Amino acid sequence: MTRPPASPTPSASPGPSASPSGSADPFGVAFEPGAAPAAMPADASVLRGWMRGTVPEGRLEAKERLMIAEAVPEEFFGYPDGLTLAERQGLTYRRMRAAGLAAPPAPDLLDDPPLLCGLLERCAVADPALFHTLMLHYTLALGPIVKFGANDGGGPRPDREALESMDAAGTLLMTEIGRSNSHLSPRTLARHDPETGGFVLTTPDAAAAKFPTNTAHRDVPKVAAVYATLVHGGQERGVFVFTVPLRGADGSTPPGVRITAAPDTFGLMVDYGAVTLSDVRVPFGSWLSDGARLDPGGGFHDPVGGPGERLVRSMGIAPPVWRAVVSACAALARASAVTLAAHTAGRATLGRLAPRRPLGDYRNQQEAMLGALASAYALTLVADRVKGPRPLGRAPAVPPSSAGTGGAAWAPWSAVDRDLALLKAAVTEHTQDVVGACRVHAGAPGFAASHRLNGYRGLAHAYQNAGGDNELILFDTARALAADPPAPSGDPVAGDAGEFGSPAMCRNLAARLERALTAVLATRTASAEDAADAPDAGFTAWNDNLTLAAATARVAADGIVLRIVDESSGSVPADAAPLLEPLLRMFGLDWIERRAALLLEHGVAGPGLLERVWAGRREVCDLLAGRVTDLAAALDTPTPVAAPTTPREPATP
Repeated sequence: MTRPPASPTPSASPGPSASPSGSADPFGVAFEPGAAPAAMPADASVLRGWMRGTVPEGRLEAKERLMIAEAVPEEFFGYPDGLTLAERQGLTYRRMRAAGLAAPPAPDLLDDPPLLCGLLERCAVADPALFHTLMLHYTLALGPIVKFGANDGGGPRPDREALESMDAAGTLLMTEIGRSNSHLSPRTLARHDPETGGFVLTTPDAAAAKFPTNTAHRDVPKVAAVYATLVHGGQERGVFVFTVPLRGADGSTPPGVRITAAPDTFGLMVDYGAVTLSDVRVPFGSWLSDGARLDPGGGFHDPVGGPGERLVRSMGIAPPVWRAVVSACAALARASAVTLAAHTAGRATLGRLAPRRPLGDYRNQQEAMLGALASAYALTLVADRVKGPRPLGRAPAVPPSSAGTGGAAWAPWSAVDRDLALLKAAVTEHTQDVVGACRVHAGAPGFAASHRLNGYRGLAHAYQNAGGDNELILFDTARALAADPPAPSGDPVAGDAGEFGSPAMCRNLAARLERALTAVLATRTASAEDAADAPDAGFTAWNDNLTLAAATARVAADGIVLRIVDESSGSVPADAAPLLEPLLRMFGLDWIERRAALLLEHGVAGPGLLERVWAGRREVCDLLAGRVTDLAAALDTPTPVAAPTTPREPATP
């Protein structure tokens, strides 16, 4: 992460730094000038205004954008030199508290996805660790209290007050360290104690410790949302959420709470720790019962249904997380694309073919910049859609409950919201690729200087597993598709669906490829199950086809993304369309190359496909020559990201 100049107040902006060519000190090196972007041409200005909110219900007003900028000031876009890791983490939590106090009340944020996502997007660009801790606080600690707590004003009032006042940081205790898929059946147990009226939470052994959690910092008060299996009347009643204070303001932990710090990490820099609970007692109000009740005579009633339905219901806190992650990843893609464009602008090269030729004249750099910008625009359209009210895709609005878990075999996430979970998996994977490509094409400064790209890559990488493991989401999506394959929709043939590489054309290709893959997957898994007599026939059938399953689900996700991009881009103002349309064609061309093997393998495309892709990229590069800076500026990234430069020797035109 970069380090802006020190400032005395949170709202102060980093001071300007001159470039070597215009500096009074020609030997001075400045990595973060914080310069304001230049004025944009009219078409780019129109595009910027449209991109600020393509879904009317998701558009942020100017006063809301100002509030977000004040809650996460420019000082937060970096850390002072010389901090230990613990000191850095402590500063992250102080900034988290300051942002929370400056933002609207937590219930209002949770009820306003565009506003919450806008706040978290800026956090992600400023500091991935700040995004992670604040997102957990709102969506996974306060979120269950708001969603599942008593409506009569009861519930965990002290815990809720500590979280809403930002006197304590919220955290989540869900995943258990000793086995995979632990979400489906946590071994951490909760039992009602009739003598005290409360509950006793117990981790049976070290293998059931909750990990990873952001709990290790000794100086930060923490309140956790703990996922535990409720046992009552000798039976497991399902997975419920309980609130548990883990650490007080004085650093102490309650009786029975043990927090073991994990080794230092430099990917996503938070205070990871493992938590075990040994007969930890909490009051009755700490049970977020969500309408379930215990009778005085010892009976138990849950209006949701059995343990399987309760699991899906308890995991229903995931959609706000997925919206935040998709939105944050779109913001990371924007910041990374802008960073690469700034790195490239005016930079000379010393290649023997053309000494002192501008770096931006090389096709590979042009394609990298425009590809990153195209992905940034496309993912922003997807993020706008998930924050808005319109449905995402074909998945049923209410998950099926006949199997108790909505048909989820590997994880509960697809039973909660299949398409939103799938988009989370697709967007995090794509964002990691975008950030990685920008990092590589920014050369040594992309790795070692002030570009933040390492931090962005760490955040995108972390959410391959956090917030629901991507591969498990893909497997469950593929299983649902095989059980109910998409019907032919009468799509036109690829050549009739629009210009080669356009979102409309690629959307059609993705639909045809999805149907082809799903047909093969359904045949293989059904025939294997029919032919096998062993008790583990289902496992064998799917275990032999997990690669195909993941590919099928990825293409299904591609189809949703391309449909959103195609539909959303149709409303771009006419003045901005000539700038946006070729850029989104670049997004489509990149998609075709990424899926070329599958398109050719299953006969959806014919020979010569990649030659057409490469020729199409050259056409887009020529069409958008000289417009990279305008496209980057129209993404409207925060000022500390909008113009990061490194010293450079000017190129010869």
